[in-house]
Amino acid sequence: MQVQRLNHVAYRCRDARETAEFYTEVLGLKLAHTIVQDEVPSTRELAPHAHVFFEMGDGSWVAFFDVGKEEHVAQETSPDWAQHLALEVESLEELAEAKARIEAHDIDVLGPVDHGFISSIYFYDPSGHRLELATRTYDDGELDQFAAEAEEVLETWERRKKDGELASADA
Repeated sequence: MQVQRLNHVAYRCRDARETAEFYTEVLGLKLAHTIVQDEVPSTRELAPHAHVFFEMGDGSWVAFFDVGKEEHVAQETSPDWAQHLALEVESLEELAEAKARIEAHDIDVLGPVDHGFISSIYFYDPSGHRLELATRTYDDGELDQFAAEAEEVLETWERRKKDGELASADA
């Protein structure tokens, strides 16, 4: 088996209409599908919900569940910077245009941030999900170098964890 591409990633949202307006008007994604069901197909659990899908340029989707009357969608307990959805744009020029478009909707945007292989901007959707728009900035051949180094870098990280060498914000 070889996984071919992302089909979709799903998050909860506090309001399907608000979410649809944000992802279509602010980010320019296509509202591709909406499903309203009273029963969860996989578990047969009674749980009325709307499931909305937005299509990206490569045909993959990002989806959201509106599970009813929620004023606030609880985020995971991890730091908000750790859990986020990163979407890709074609160029640094498109990234700058996206930043201006998002800011025109009175949304705070952090960045661009140069990560050495991508450049990104960060902001939040109406339900509090952290979003990243990124564009690839690495040179030809660097991707192969990153892959070649990945296992060694991971081993170094695991060793640091095991040896208690990680600094903490609490310290």
